[in-house]
Amino acid sequence: MQDIVSIFPSWLQKQLTSKIISWDQIEEIRIRVNRPVEIASSSGPRLMKEVLPSEKDVLYMIDQLSQHSIYRLEEELRQGYITMNGGHRVGISGKVNMENGHVKNIRYFSSLNIRIARPVKNVSVPYLPMIYHNSRVCNVLLVGPPRCGKTTFLRDLTRLISDGFQSWPSRKVGLIDERSEIAACKHGVPQQDVGMRTDVMDACPKAEGMMMMIRSMSPDVLVVDEIGSNQDVEAIMEALHAGVSVIASVHGDDYEEIKQRPSLQPLFQHRVIERYIVFANDKKPGIVRSVLDDNGQPLSRSMEAKKNENSRRHPVALRYNLDRI
Repeated sequence: MQDIVSIFPSWLQKQLTSKIISWDQIEEIRIRVNRPVEIASSSGPRLMKEVLPSEKDVLYMIDQLSQHSIYRLEEELRQGYITMNGGHRVGISGKVNMENGHVKNIRYFSSLNIRIARPVKNVSVPYLPMIYHNSRVCNVLLVGPPRCGKTTFLRDLTRLISDGFQSWPSRKVGLIDERSEIAACKHGVPQQDVGMRTDVMDACPKAEGMMMMIRSMSPDVLVVDEIGSNQDVEAIMEALHAGVSVIASVHGDDYEEIKQRPSLQPLFQHRVIERYIVFANDKKPGIVRSVLDDNGQPLSRSMEAKKNENSRRHPVALRYNLDRI
């Protein structure tokens, strides 16, 4: 946590280190000018009512994040967040400057939201037998509401496919990370573990990034977060015609809801998605409600059990297998 603590003014560092007993449980730290610091943890939010950061304190933190040159953060400020070493993300709000109808930057800073990156590994392992078919990676769509665990699951699945796991060989993965949430790149270098054979197109629009990745890096699998536009779906169809498997996520309550969405119709009309992993809208993120086939029907338990048994019969060390490349 030293990367996070070091950006605070010294008096605020002392307050936080004295009052936060277990950093392992902390998810967010929200700093608001002249208002109490808010700590969000797995047990819920808590206000430190006696700790009131000033505007000067927020400016100090921005100065630390920019390494004393605010102009270095011009693009990040336009996006509204800064990625730190370790993959932690600092969301920013305040008064924006506009130019030609678009946000140019944020001038006056009123709030910072430090989202602590804490990788959760192997959450997708139980679902690997359903994602592979004869050693080929199926086309998969993760479905769920915001903050249900889709991105964490997608990051872990990307790593496992890239590195290889047990009897499943490693694959070349192209990750289009438009919002820098999966790989959490800093200066183009992933801060999160997304696998040794994963190439990342960071902060790039999804549709353009998919086409660029296919042309330049010849991936076996494309991974993209939160599709939704017609352009996204058109790019996915192009990728599939090029023989590339696609794993994506989409906001939605369930299969039936996304099936009615006009922009996603080509995916359903051509039945190109072979697996739908539907997440529950639960207070605890990461709960998978169901896994569906290309017809939207639950995969049979017998099929799932058989594939799990086969994977146990062929144990391979969890490592990067050069002989599989």
